[in-house]
Amino acid sequence: MTTTPMKTYLITLYSPDDPPPPEVDLAAIMAEIETINADIRAAGGWVFAGGLGDLDAATTIRTSGSGEPLLTDGPFLEAKEHLGGLSIVRAPDYDVALGWAKRTAKATGLPVEIRPFVDEQDPGQRPETE
Repeated sequence: MTTTPMKTYLITLYSPDDPPPPEVDLAAIMAEIETINADIRAAGGWVFAGGLGDLDAATTIRTSGSGEPLLTDGPFLEAKEHLGGLSIVRAPDYDVALGWAKRTAKATGLPVEIRPFVDEQDPGQRPETE
């Protein structure tokens, strides 16, 4: 029996800076996200997922000309949207991972981006297998 090699993808969710409007049912959205995550687990593609803390908790680190790190409070960019959460999944092909990303976008109503990790053959670029 041959198995299809799994590729690793990053699915990122972008959130607006403002809190969600009162009409947004966060409990229903989170329930749908958990259903998607359960389907990813059942397909053997689960690696990791999580939401990120508020922008106030961010620290940006830059290296100055002297090579010394300079820390500043807040995110790297000022934008109307910010990275709100991420999932790392494994899938036999892009279309499978894209399907999960589309479901995430539909469930949340937020922009979602999907990108493959580079150099899949490098063990440092992929999660350990169980």
